[in-house]
Amino acid sequence: MTDPRTTRRPWVLLFVAVALVAANMRMTITGVGPLLDQIATDQGVTPAALGFLGSLPLLAWAAFSPLAHGLSARIGLTNAVTVSLAVLTAGTVWRSFPGGPANLWVGTAIIGAGLAFANVLMPAIIKRDFPQRLALVMGAYTALLGGMGAVTAGLVVPVSQIPAGDDVLGWRGALLLTGAALPVAIAVWVWAYRKRRGVSGSAVPGATGPADAATATATTRSSAGRRIWRDPIAWLVSVYMGAQSVTFYVVSTWFAPYETALGQSPVVAGVELMIYQIFGIAGSMLVPVFARGRLTRWLPALLPAIGLVAWIGMALLPAAMPAWIVIGGISAGALLTMSLMLMAQRARTQDHASALSGMAQSLGYTIAAIGPISFGWLHELTGGWVLPFAVVWVAAGVVILVGLPLGRPRYVLEPRS
Repeated sequence: MTDPRTTRRPWVLLFVAVALVAANMRMTITGVGPLLDQIATDQGVTPAALGFLGSLPLLAWAAFSPLAHGLSARIGLTNAVTVSLAVLTAGTVWRSFPGGPANLWVGTAIIGAGLAFANVLMPAIIKRDFPQRLALVMGAYTALLGGMGAVTAGLVVPVSQIPAGDDVLGWRGALLLTGAALPVAIAVWVWAYRKRRGVSGSAVPGATGPADAATATATTRSSAGRRIWRDPIAWLVSVYMGAQSVTFYVVSTWFAPYETALGQSPVVAGVELMIYQIFGIAGSMLVPVFARGRLTRWLPALLPAIGLVAWIGMALLPAAMPAWIVIGGISAGALLTMSLMLMAQRARTQDHASALSGMAQSLGYTIAAIGPISFGWLHELTGGWVLPFAVVWVAAGVVILVGLPLGRPRYVLEPRS
């Protein structure tokens, strides 16, 4: 008989591993917005011209997300996440290499490729390994995404000003440090899943027995990755993911420059962005609390409606910015959790969840990439800030409309009468 004490420990390790991966998945990109003015000055361009830099990871996610399902079918979900973390580490180092602007752009693209796979696969990992605690673990996962991204946004500017020799650390050094914890995450991830295999007695990463091994083998032969693109519910989830991502990445990229234009110092603007994203942690953790009972039906549409109030207020009534930071931050964090939950909830199996996640994040981030670019273009065209914020308002309206039908419990890749 197996000693229950030996089977309990690996599950704790799995949660720690998932948490460490989550903590490292936004730090490398949320630090860019507060440093946008420094980067622009160093590269000899306007901050508006760097709007595309905020969209580049999203375009990479759109390009590489469809490949994640196939990669996981070939080498397993766990190994695919390991590969994605290694690619993310390489891109973070490359981006900070001294030299011309090519390193900045190529490194950012590599970061986007690494994150694309992890973004797609982690919801499937959570569905597979924490099926009874899906909402709770997904809430913790997204809270860490937003929380560590928030800390990074608040610290990168002060870190960039740390003395280093005859100069300061600068934006390159600050962005390099955003990946400092990645080696730890990789080591714990590999260790945890080796322990998991040892306890389960299965060669399939994360499997708990012969039945799971058979399921994983069947997954490699599945056609879900192709059929998912013809499913109407999958399209709704994808648009929901994309439109809510527009609101998140526009604010993450442009909030600090906007506040600087209103008279705040770069340090204060970065701290305000950090506070915005810290309240996103609260939003992430509140979703499992409210995602029950009759409210579940309306939650996908209610969350963006609350956020829309804040995003309108940011542009039209900036004097009340503290209130908009709190309301908008809570909504942004909750929307990310809701999006990832829908990828798991609207799929019956791990295979379907992986396929849905791949489609939703590919199409979703294609939509999302338009946001920071459009905001920057409208800002440069008008010289103001109100019209650019319309990008966020339209995106939030789309999330509300799509969220209404997604509140009903229907599933992808199932026959419908």
